[in-house]
Amino acid sequence: MDLEKIEGLVKIIENSSLTEFTLKEGDMKITMSKLDHPPVVAAGMPMPTAPAVPEVTVEEADPEDEKLFITSPIVGTFYSAPAPDAPTFVKVGDQVKNGQTVCILEAMKLMNEIQSDFDCEIEAVLVSNEQKVEYGQPLFRVKKL
Repeated sequence: MDLEKIEGLVKIIENSSLTEFTLKEGDMKITMSKLDHPPVVAAGMPMPTAPAVPEVTVEEADPEDEKLFITSPIVGTFYSAPAPDAPTFVKVGDQVKNGQTVCILEAMKLMNEIQSDFDCEIEAVLVSNEQKVEYGQPLFRVKKL
């Protein structure tokens, strides 16, 4: 990853409401987080506040420390079950096979079944039913089998 890409990411994080961001590219992992320290002010002395500047950490990715997620491929509404009275597709602790449906995302009145790309175990469901989700937003934290 070149310096221009990293600088671009820093600018995006500075201007967003994100407080932490991690990107893995090959064997490089970049984590950025905004430092949210309140300014130290002497009694009665006003002090201008500066915008939070992202802290950038570059480290080698450790495969054992890596967290895996099933993310949203589109912007839409998350549904955990095929119908309101039906059981959920998956829950915490379920083992999921490659190609198995884990949820539905509704976008523009179209129901899109989201499937796992690999065999895994669901560790956490990160969104609630009928919640609006963004492109790339983690939906499930999983452990690869």
